[in-house]
Amino acid sequence: MKKSHKAVLFSAFVFPGGGHLYLKKHIQAALLILVSVACIGVLLSVAMEKAQQIRDKILAGEIPLDLTRITAEVSNQVAAGGTQMADIATYVLLICWLLGIADSYRLGRIQDKVDPPGNRQT
Repeated sequence: MKKSHKAVLFSAFVFPGGGHLYLKKHIQAALLILVSVACIGVLLSVAMEKAQQIRDKILAGEIPLDLTRITAEVSNQVAAGGTQMADIATYVLLICWLLGIADSYRLGRIQDKVDPPGNRQT
C-alpha cells in the first residue's frame, strides 16, 4: 500500500496528525495533535458543565429523580445548543481533521514519488 494511502487512513480514522506521524513529519503532527486535543478539551469542559447543571437541578429538586425526566433535560440542553466556545472548538477540530487528511495525502504523494512502492525495502 502506498504511503499516501496509509497516511490518509491514519489521519482519518486514528487521530488528526496520525498520518503525519507515520510520514515522520513530527512538527506538523505535534501541531495538529495539540490543536485537536485542545478542542476536545473545550468540548469535554462544556459537556461537564452542562452535566453539572443538570446534577444541580436534580439535587435542588427541580428535576425529579426519574430517568425519563433526566433524559428530557439532557435533550433540552443539547437542543439549546452549546456555548459559542464549543461551536468554535467543533469547527476548528473539523477543519484541523480535514486539513490533516489532505496534507498527509499531499506529503505521502511526495514521498511516494521519491520512493516508489516497488523500490522500497521492507
